[in-house]
Amino acid sequence: VQLQASGGGLVQAGGSLRLSCEASDPTFSNYATGWFRQAPGKEREFVSGITWKGGRTYYAEFVQGRFTISRDNAKNTVHLQMNSLKPEDTAVYYCAAGTVVTHYVHAYEYHYWGQGTEVTVSS
Repeated sequence: VQLQASGGGLVQAGGSLRLSCEASDPTFSNYATGWFRQAPGKEREFVSGITWKGGRTYYAEFVQGRFTISRDNAKNTVHLQMNSLKPEDTAVYYCAAGTVVTHYVHAYEYHYWGQGTEVTVSS
């Protein structure tokens, strides 16, 4: 499965962006999906995850109430709606997918990764 992340860009603090992760394979609907981010000089960290049917969602504490993950399996796409962005949200955002993901925060549980999309939030 190839994943294509898009939607990043430059936005002012308080603004919004909507990231998309589109898969090349319709079997993507069978994969749990997550978003991770990596800021310059920092390790990659979990942002949000969603089960393959979309019935459960998971968020890192630092994005709770600001970000919303969703999926449209008919379009092989997962979205991350990011509102009330802060300068500390600046990072490259990666989407990832896995067939069996037990702990969504663990990057090693995901088999497929997109190339990343850059988000810059100015103060």
